[in-house]
Amino acid sequence: MISRRDMLRTAGLTGLGLAVAACGRGFGGGGSEAASGKIELNMVWWGDAFRAQKTQAALDLFMKANPGITVNTEYQDSGPYKDKLATRFAAGNPPDLMMMRMDSLREYADRKSLLNLNDHTGIVDTTNLSQAAASLTKVGDAVYGIPSGLNAIGYIVNKTIIDQYGVTIPDGATWTWQDLATFAKEITDKSGKKVYGTLVDPATLANLVVYVSQQGEDLFTADGKFGVSEATLTKWFQMFEDMRKEGGFPPAGFVETIGSSPDQSYIAKGSIASQIIPSNGFLGYNKVSGGNLVLLGIPGEATAKRRGTNIGTPALWSIAAASKHPKEALQLLDFLINDVEANKAMGTTRGVPASTVVADAIKPTLEKDDQVATDYLIGLQKQTLVAVPPYPKGASGIQDELTAVAPEVEHGRLTPAEAAKKVIEAATKALSQ
Repeated sequence: MISRRDMLRTAGLTGLGLAVAACGRGFGGGGSEAASGKIELNMVWWGDAFRAQKTQAALDLFMKANPGITVNTEYQDSGPYKDKLATRFAAGNPPDLMMMRMDSLREYADRKSLLNLNDHTGIVDTTNLSQAAASLTKVGDAVYGIPSGLNAIGYIVNKTIIDQYGVTIPDGATWTWQDLATFAKEITDKSGKKVYGTLVDPATLANLVVYVSQQGEDLFTADGKFGVSEATLTKWFQMFEDMRKEGGFPPAGFVETIGSSPDQSYIAKGSIASQIIPSNGFLGYNKVSGGNLVLLGIPGEATAKRRGTNIGTPALWSIAAASKHPKEALQLLDFLINDVEANKAMGTTRGVPASTVVADAIKPTLEKDDQVATDYLIGLQKQTLVAVPPYPKGASGIQDELTAVAPEVEHGRLTPAEAAKKVIEAATKALSQ
């Protein structure tokens, strides 16, 4: 069970399942050279048992092609991962290859703890990364990782519900936030409040980033400061409160403590008609929603000062600067990014492959809904998008404050303007430490 706010978090990850062959829970020792003379690499990441199985299938292909290398993997739940990885580095025993959280990248990069891939372009080929994907990996001019997969947020609409009440789905390429409000109210009204038109969590940072960019502002400035104005934050909170008053948004207290999986979501239950999801969740949400979901772009893009939707990644694949086997770790990284068969084995468990060539190659092998999500990501990368710099140290404090103030606004204990002030105060303090 998770909190009612966490069910809408686009950054959430599932818990652990049972370990599979060659994979283990918990972080042990780093890479080494086995008695047999084989090179042993240590690779760590977070995720569940299903992801472990898919990852191991790719690694089996790598080890078959490179019989002198053994890859031992360990995976953790997303919660303890950050602390356990920090402990490994502090003890001088970092893994060779690891998933690097985006909110930790700058901190590790500033400490020179990661290998700069610019120095190893002869081993790791990044020529097939789009500009949007490549921008995620940079701290200054250095490159400290490759996206483990690409993702973006999109808007899903349950066409079964829409058709039932005779409501027209807006054009997902041109609709505005006001169009969303009108659409949502119509659904609520025509259903007699049996179904609410939409549900968006204003406390989810990934949602806010898009809206902020549409206003011509940046969540973080190039020098690591908070770049959002009080006026924009106020408008953000006020927009959803206006929808709530009109009826298109559920009333205060509607969202209860539920599980985080798609089958436990309100759109699957049929009590809301639309919501924001991470694009790689489209397959799961559509399966539990009757197979009739439509994936739209985020409202406000066509009329914004600039595009707000951006390409993100759950994490980077990074290599420790102190790896005992950097060449072999680089070979493994290149394999995970550029080998078509490896990516067929992994599928889209971490999002769409970062290589546009690989994404196109594996698309025919994917389920129909994963193909829809892949097309969505490929289409976005052909557009001019605003790059989001790595989150500065202390950025997690902003998410914490958003999580705290959003329910206060919802229940009328804070006005949108008061909430905006509190977020800015908390952000300024968090980023200055």
